[in-house]
Amino acid sequence: MAKIKAFKAIRPKKNLAEEVAALPYDVMNYEEAKEMVKGNPYSFLHIDRAEIDLEDKINPYDKRVYEKAKTNLQEFRNKGILLTDEKQNIYLYRQIMDGRVQTGIVCCTSIDDYLNGVVKKHEYTREDKELDRINHVDYCNANTGPIFLTYKRDNQIDKIVDDETKKIPLYNFVSEDMITHMVWVIEDEAIIKNIVDVFKEIPSLYIADGHHRTAAAIKVGQKRRKQNPNYKEEAEFNYFLSVLYPAEELKIFDYNRVVKDLNGLKIEEFISKVEVYFEVEKLNDVYEYKPSARHIFGMYVEGFWYKLRARQEKINEDDVVASLDVSLLQENLLSPILGIKDIRKDDRIEFVGGIRGIKELTKRVNTDMKIAFSMYPTSIEELMKIADQGKVMPPKSTWFEPKIRSGLFIHSLES
Repeated sequence: MAKIKAFKAIRPKKNLAEEVAALPYDVMNYEEAKEMVKGNPYSFLHIDRAEIDLEDKINPYDKRVYEKAKTNLQEFRNKGILLTDEKQNIYLYRQIMDGRVQTGIVCCTSIDDYLNGVVKKHEYTREDKELDRINHVDYCNANTGPIFLTYKRDNQIDKIVDDETKKIPLYNFVSEDMITHMVWVIEDEAIIKNIVDVFKEIPSLYIADGHHRTAAAIKVGQKRRKQNPNYKEEAEFNYFLSVLYPAEELKIFDYNRVVKDLNGLKIEEFISKVEVYFEVEKLNDVYEYKPSARHIFGMYVEGFWYKLRARQEKINEDDVVASLDVSLLQENLLSPILGIKDIRKDDRIEFVGGIRGIKELTKRVNTDMKIAFSMYPTSIEELMKIADQGKVMPPKSTWFEPKIRSGLFIHSLES
């Protein structure tokens, strides 16, 4: 029983939407963020990554960064770059990438649904990253980035979306990465009530992306409850900003691995150890290799691609986490052979989203890394099954595209 609600969006002035909209704060580093905002004073990165407006190399967790984010948000509102809707609405957000369409319901989701397990997670969070977003939300007194949620498709919602998206959109632009972004406003109270009522019958929502932002939103909401012991149920801090997409429209890309060395092994010795866990086939005259099925991996080392197939006796299909390809690679190769025990902390391993293509793997190995692994993508069904069982995926298991743009919708925590 999912509880969602309409809200008064803080959103860009219509003619500035394209310039305001920015990639999520956590998909670029400081230098990349600085480069992205050159010549664009309207970019939402001035709020989401406010350190770019302070002195170089400032600690991104410095109190001044959060104060600057708050100041920049207020300035954007004062200057009319961001406007506030007069009534509570629900919105539709459509993205089109390479001809594939995904359309989400933009609304607010109950923090209690996260606390009682209606909103299900599939990843652990890191304390430092969680604290960063807690401070950001707390200082701004707003959810500045929507949480990417998914649900199992519902015909009634599909019908509403189909009807509403026949109308003229509020925003319609193509971002620099050639992704189309379209937004519609649903103001009709009867339609809003219908959407809210339908979601009351949907048993579960799943976090696709944004675990740290979700955890932060919940903890700030709990903090506000303590500060306001006589709060009303509909108080805005009891909800967090979300975009809800039907699972059937989503695509998870491969999340590949590159490693700096062979853990002191010579190539012949390394291959011999890999053969204990995998069937190994050297692919002569192949310049890039992308797996076409579960439990198959590509491996690029010393100028050659290899096809690895996990040995059947190493796969436990009864365990949904252990049978994930990211788990098989970690437990049968990265850990026992390359000595990488904790991929969240070991600086010998890095991760390359599949959106960059297999060429990025060969490029990295030919420049600053020693070996690369191309992965078959985790499926949305695997994600949901793991979340339903109350389990978590290994880190860096999923890479969703397209990314939800920040700045198109902001949710104030003030009632």
